[in-house]
Amino acid sequence: MIEKEAVVIFVGDVVGPSGLRAVFAHLPAFAKKKKADIVIANGENAQRGFGIGKEEIEALVSSGVDVITSGNHVWERKDAEELLGSTSVLLRPANYPAPLPGRGYGVFKGRNHSWAVINLQGREDLYPIDCPFRTADEIIARVKREQPDAFIVIDFHAEAAEEKEALAWHVDGRASVLAGTHTHVQTADERILPLGTGYLTDLGMSGPLDSVIGVKTDICIQRSLTQIPIKMETSENEASVCGAVFTIDTATRKCLKIERFELK
Repeated sequence: MIEKEAVVIFVGDVVGPSGLRAVFAHLPAFAKKKKADIVIANGENAQRGFGIGKEEIEALVSSGVDVITSGNHVWERKDAEELLGSTSVLLRPANYPAPLPGRGYGVFKGRNHSWAVINLQGREDLYPIDCPFRTADEIIARVKREQPDAFIVIDFHAEAAEEKEALAWHVDGRASVLAGTHTHVQTADERILPLGTGYLTDLGMSGPLDSVIGVKTDICIQRSLTQIPIKMETSENEASVCGAVFTIDTATRKCLKIERFELK
């Protein structure tokens, strides 16, 4: 019997040890309950708030994560290039210039379906890297040519809501899902665009609740009061897991439903 719907769970930026613990505690049962075909999580802040390492990748995979996306902080650790070049489950934004190591997209086998997961990074208030719009065009065309059965989902790691919305409209009907990451604040603007792409500006943060986007509150307050770049440290408070569940029509590849969640 052919399933009429496929479910992808997208988990927002996992921050530090408390975020990893929360993912381990809550995600497996939730993914089973939702009958997820594939689970994707942004892990660029998993290693003490900045970057990701081998142990954090193993922790996410053991929690049921199938694909780990990232963003600008993935380069923070000294072994980042080696890790990106040797780990197939970890993606980095595809629009960083060549010949940097790692993959910007991959086709992954879910429980019953194939998924082309594309990782892109915005340029507004970030870095003037290659154009995410043109990069999206190139990768989507390649996937449709080489892996026509794969559902296309995009993690757009970007600062500006305007840029995220614009890219979602640009790929409407060509990707099943575009979800934003990076700001660590979950937005409430989930919607399905006219040609069927499911969109959410930001998935939110999977990290410590009593914090300033994952960082110790007293440090962030002092940084604001003094304007001195005091070293930021990840909070170790109790954490929640934020993200969204996207339900896809397997025949049309259109998004049918979007459900935001916070697990704690």
